[in-house]
Amino acid sequence: MEILSVRSSPYFLFKRNQDNSSYYNELEEQLGTKIKASSSFQIDDTNAETPDFSAISASELRQYARQSFDAGTIDQDTFAAISEPLPMRTIDPSGNILDLSDVTDATTFNFRDYYKDQLQIANSIGDPETVARLNSVVSFLDV
Repeated sequence: MEILSVRSSPYFLFKRNQDNSSYYNELEEQLGTKIKASSSFQIDDTNAETPDFSAISASELRQYARQSFDAGTIDQDTFAAISEPLPMRTIDPSGNILDLSDVTDATTFNFRDYYKDQLQIANSIGDPETVARLNSVVSFLDV
């Protein structure tokens, strides 16, 4: 007595043997790669229109950084640093305390000067990891 599998496999039709070689050749001709497949999504060109980083909202900056990250112009650490929310208070290079509590996602803010000031503070403190991260952010914003 012979036991046969109840499951069927779609690969039986494509098996190359003498019985179905002509069918396989016809199928191979029909499935040729003559037409290029359309792309399923498109990454916007980030060089087309660079925003003004001295007057941009946090959400617009994150969106532009995300497009640049997807296009491969910035690395993941730079994108993560730009995506971090601003602190409620910070200091400037001269030691003055700045209140940033009124800066929201929709409020325009001078991110270029903010990150340059933070880079200057990190240089004076001597934190090499923060300096490297902020250098990449400032170079991205100075495009």
